[in-house]
Amino acid sequence: MRSIVLNNGIEMPILGFGTFLTGGAECESSVLSAIEEGYRLIDTAEAYANEDAVGAAITKCGVARGDLFITTKVNFRSYENTAQTVETSLKKLNTDYLDLVLLHWPFGNYYAAWRELERLHHEGKIRAIGISNFDPDRMIDLIEFNEITPAVNQIETHLLCQRQTERQWMDKYHVQHMAYAPLGQGRKNEMFEAPALVEIAQTHGKTPAQVALRYLTQRDVIVIPKSVHPERIRENLDVFDFELSAGEMAQIQKMDTATPMIGDPENPEKTEMAMTW
Repeated sequence: MRSIVLNNGIEMPILGFGTFLTGGAECESSVLSAIEEGYRLIDTAEAYANEDAVGAAITKCGVARGDLFITTKVNFRSYENTAQTVETSLKKLNTDYLDLVLLHWPFGNYYAAWRELERLHHEGKIRAIGISNFDPDRMIDLIEFNEITPAVNQIETHLLCQRQTERQWMDKYHVQHMAYAPLGQGRKNEMFEAPALVEIAQTHGKTPAQVALRYLTQRDVIVIPKSVHPERIRENLDVFDFELSAGEMAQIQKMDTATPMIGDPENPEKTEMAMTW
């Protein structure tokens, strides 16, 4: 699988496995299935309350820790206790280091949290640090007044919300674009039934979901599709044996409505909803 080189020189797989809204035995089983199929990037978060299940799968999988890339996130409710939160994540994930730790939202005292992540990075407990759900203005502010530039910004990105403008700013500051909800979550039916996408999928003998993932990875966006179904887990990884033409890429780009469902911290209603987490 192709990897992306982050701004601090470490390599990160371009396609990984997401674990949002899974937990317990189901989460452990799906992560094990993903690793068995060949996934090496696993994404979790404090707020998902499943780090222990992910850790159990990592322990049982039989793959060397150095061959896995483990990402977690500090919840904004924990920003005042970031160091302890990371220590708890390390214990739950049964590892002595993390490959990538993100600040989950630009709420609360994220400056203090970022400086704790910088310290933990210098101590060797975290290989790379980054952000999630940060709009360009908050990202630039964080970069300007701190030592380390985020390696990654994980934001909601799919064919109906492609983040063209945000991508320009991330590229300017050498921050890697990482997509959560790359298959659209609640909008996947709307997306997968688009005539242009269906036609392109038929041309390549692939599913619309596979074309969606191929489009994003072909644009050098790291994606973390999630499923608890073994056949879907396998299907989502099978996107590297075909290439979309420039014309097909242009057709898919036209599907963009630039409207996020979840990751919109400047929307007061979405922010108010996030405060319940």
